[in-house]
Amino acid sequence: MPNVMIRQTESGGLTLYVAKKDLEESVVSIEHNTDHCWGGEITLADGSSYYIEPMSEVPSLPITVRAKRGAGG
Repeated sequence: MPNVMIRQTESGGLTLYVAKKDLEESVVSIEHNTDHCWGGEITLADGSSYYIEPMSEVPSLPITVRAKRGAGG
């Protein structure tokens, strides 16, 4: 399970960065994106996906978390 960094871009979108792969890609969807639940399956613009444990609230960004490769990966 790699550590990934999720940060907000100047335009308001999100990017996910995986240091071990030197991969930075735009986030196109997040499974849970409400005030009371944030995380789950994250789909990237290149079609790959990662899974992070859902959090009870939206975290302040940037944030580094452990992630599993998702089904799209």
